[in-house]
Amino acid sequence: MPRFLLSAALMGGAALTLAAADWPQWRGPDRTGVSKETGLLKTWPKDGPPVAWTVKGCGKGFSSVAVAGGVIYGTGLKDGKEVLWAKKEADGSELWATAFADDGKPGGPSGGPNGAPVVDGAKVYALSSGGDLACLDTKGGKVAWTKSFKKDFGGRMMSGWGYSETPLIDGTKLICTPGGDKAAVVALNKDTGKELWKTEVKGGGGAGYASPIKAEVGGVPMYITLLGKTGGIVAVHADTGKLLWQYAKIANGTANIPTVVTRDDLVWCSTGYGDGGSALLKMKAEGKAGVGITEVKQYGSNELQNHHGGMVLVGDHVYFGNAHNQGHPACVEFKTGEVKYKETKGAAGGGGSAAVVFADGMLYYRYQNGVVALVEATPKEMVLAASFKEADRSGRECWAHPVVANGKLILRDQDKLVCYTVKAPDKRPPAASAGAFLLRIE
Repeated sequence: MPRFLLSAALMGGAALTLAAADWPQWRGPDRTGVSKETGLLKTWPKDGPPVAWTVKGCGKGFSSVAVAGGVIYGTGLKDGKEVLWAKKEADGSELWATAFADDGKPGGPSGGPNGAPVVDGAKVYALSSGGDLACLDTKGGKVAWTKSFKKDFGGRMMSGWGYSETPLIDGTKLICTPGGDKAAVVALNKDTGKELWKTEVKGGGGAGYASPIKAEVGGVPMYITLLGKTGGIVAVHADTGKLLWQYAKIANGTANIPTVVTRDDLVWCSTGYGDGGSALLKMKAEGKAGVGITEVKQYGSNELQNHHGGMVLVGDHVYFGNAHNQGHPACVEFKTGEVKYKETKGAAGGGGSAAVVFADGMLYYRYQNGVVALVEATPKEMVLAASFKEADRSGRECWAHPVVANGKLILRDQDKLVCYTVKAPDKRPPAASAGAFLLRIE
């Protein structure tokens, strides 16, 4: 018997060391919209996957959430203050909530924060709609430091819906986009908030609504994000902030929103509205610290565009919702920009823009009207596997991006947070369990 107990303990210890499939920032572990989960449901009942729990108290806003270490972090507008909150992943109960900024756009067209938090070790970072950046302790929500994009960097947005990015953590640096002429992109020390470098882009048109990502080509590291119409897509050197290249052909004058997709030397980008569009760019190193770009493929706004909701690279193909303020499923070959399919309506009755993420072979489309569709990630055609309509909606647009983490699908609708169980049941027979096997050898 002692031998059995020791063996069982070792088995249990091994199980506990498995890495949790957390979602610690905007668009997941790698900022790509791709979950590392496996063993998830491939279809759902008519009313959707089982609801694990539902809670209220998130506040007003369209921001998505981050999941790390058994805690869900999010932001919301409460009593005129923008608040960063932490809730238990197990049941949604609140751990703490800290007001870190005034309402950035009182009386504006939407209200509340737009950007998801980012968790890095013992710290969590949040950006208000008014451009107030805060670093807080994950344990109790104590503020460590703050910066004002407007006061400290002369920052401004390209239009009036408020700052919406999630800053990027890269080593000891925090990368953000104030949008000022002399500080379009800024690197800060993530522990102290001290400025490390800033990028001047005269006439950049303010900050866009996208979040920065990191790329590298020919040994040159860079950060890529979107500014206003005249700035377009910009790439800056990761070590110095030097402006490496710009591409403004698809930038619109209202709101440049989707985070770019990149791998190796290719960049896929898209924006909405009548003057937006899509493009595939190829980067090439020029010397030790320079990078140039070539346009491989370009589409006008009436041909192909992602308004907002994001784009996901799975294998050799990019999937997203096409058409302005629509989420018509579309697929493009990443290496060529060739359209593989382009639907003319939303999946399963989905209406308005659709936010999309990928997990375990499936695409999760969350539509503005509350329809959630599960679509196979295949470039041959759009294949719908399941769908459901969110219940008890707030009446506002369902714009917060879905999160797939630790066997759960988490959807935020303004003040409400709903957690669904999407982990497939364990179908192994009882005799295959570790305990039963060990008993037999005793």
